[in-house]
Amino acid sequence: MPLASDVDIYDRQRPDAEPSLAVRNNGGAVPSSDPAPAGRREALLVLGFGGPEGPDDVMPFLENVTRGRGIPRERLEAVAEHYHHFGGVSPINEQNRGLVAALEKAVDLPVYWGNRNWAPYVEDTWRQLAGDGVEHVYVLATSAYASYSGCRQYHEDVARARAAFGAGAPTAEKLPHYFDSPGFVQANAEAVRAALDSLPADLRDGARMVATAHSIPDAMAAVAGPHGGAYQAELLGAAQLVVDVAAPGREFDLVWQSRSGPPSVPWLEPDVNAHLRALAAAGEKAVVVFPIGFVSDHLEVIWDLDNEARETAAELGLAFARAATAGTHAAFVASLVELLDERRAGGHPRLGTDCPAACCYVQRPNGRGSQL
Repeated sequence: MPLASDVDIYDRQRPDAEPSLAVRNNGGAVPSSDPAPAGRREALLVLGFGGPEGPDDVMPFLENVTRGRGIPRERLEAVAEHYHHFGGVSPINEQNRGLVAALEKAVDLPVYWGNRNWAPYVEDTWRQLAGDGVEHVYVLATSAYASYSGCRQYHEDVARARAAFGAGAPTAEKLPHYFDSPGFVQANAEAVRAALDSLPADLRDGARMVATAHSIPDAMAAVAGPHGGAYQAELLGAAQLVVDVAAPGREFDLVWQSRSGPPSVPWLEPDVNAHLRALAAAGEKAVVVFPIGFVSDHLEVIWDLDNEARETAAELGLAFARAATAGTHAAFVASLVELLDERRAGGHPRLGTDCPAACCYVQRPNGRGSQL
């Protein structure tokens, strides 16, 4: 399994030990029921994880992601081989460029792109926003769910970028979670149906439906969302909506992939490969795997599923089909535009915007805040 990923990895330490108020006030603007002030210069920011653009970027990128964790060089080199398998280029950057291009055609705001761990860094994009005279930024995170790495950390990215710029930085608010938006569900449901149709005809009706998402530490999962447990709950809800459209009446399993933490720390289980072995032992003949936890086919999807999980299925004699992610599906893009329009019109905040200060915050045993 990868050590570092296009989503985020375990235990990235930051010096602040208390919950950041940026999580509560969305980096400078508390969502309200009031519409945006007339004449305010606004923009949309697509905020992603980032990834290497060529072989020479791979090790600097991994070192950047894992800085301060004391990861052995040999382990980084092993992870680097996953990137080199694809020419040293993470597909996530091109996918984000595609999403930006699709949104530019659909909204009447300028659309920017910034990343957490590689160029264009969000701090640089924030300076560009300020230089272009933007006063307020709507932030679209490339994650649909609650958790530290899926939501809170995006709030912190914005707060860090604003602090780096200093006085006069644009205000900002993060758009809400969109795991249950109609377009996200439709895009995934169509992909699941296409995956089912790709299986041999005599296996389609009995194929097991398996939803996957990035595993996270149990401690992070326990505090996800205002009341805890939101990460699994939202994933289960999204997967159920997708299956209800794509294959009504079928059951599904939610399993995990891409674990990157130390063995001593409990993470969500079972791993997708272990689950495939259990299904084969139980007599299943075919599976449809749909990565409901991801919005695009980035490195973890194509490595962990298209390579490792597919190889596991082949060893077990399981017919295997992997559904595509939402990507730039027209219905998905339309749902994102609807979220933006809702916020600009002063719609009521949903989960993922008006979060309490301690939302998705993990307290370490030593009393310091853990930036999981």
